[in-house]
Amino acid sequence: MARTDAGGYRERLLAGAVSCLQEKGYAHTTARDLVAASGTNLASIGYHFGGKDALLNEAIAAVFDQWTERVERALFATELGSPREMLERAMAELVDVFDELRPVLILCVEGYPAALRAPVLREKLTEAYARTRTAGADMLRRASGELGVELPIRPETLVSVVVAISDGLMLQWLLDPESTPDAREVVEAIATLGALIA
Repeated sequence: MARTDAGGYRERLLAGAVSCLQEKGYAHTTARDLVAASGTNLASIGYHFGGKDALLNEAIAAVFDQWTERVERALFATELGSPREMLERAMAELVDVFDELRPVLILCVEGYPAALRAPVLREKLTEAYARTRTAGADMLRRASGELGVELPIRPETLVSVVVAISDGLMLQWLLDPESTPDAREVVEAIATLGALIA
């Protein structure tokens, strides 16, 4: 029996869109592909998202949000530990997962050039990065409060730098996985830089 609830269709469309984007890419995914992957119908795309492009844009943004949630679960799933241990756990979820998340990485990278030509997608990605900064800053405030540590700079700035490191390493890994440092090496490099300029 087919599900007819609106939430079921919307979630199925989003899941189907992520699957299509990973398999076919942004430019080559058609509305019929989305219908086949989600088990829905053409009318449901317009009803829930207003059109194919809006659905694809929403799916790309959802991938960013899911990755942020994954980092948060890793940070707070166990005892916090030291700030360095927390950074290592965060970087592990941002860097050591590249092989596992390869289709997602390709999807993210393909989203950037598309966003340069599609203002709506650009806005969605901008909003996704803003949500990542806000969520990451909230994580840092929560952790610093629990550890009794005062952050020397705005948490949003720290999050932006960590995201930039992760994004840069993602690009390097897609081109040359063997030469890309793992999370432990990244944290060691950050600590070394900090010691050199302290």
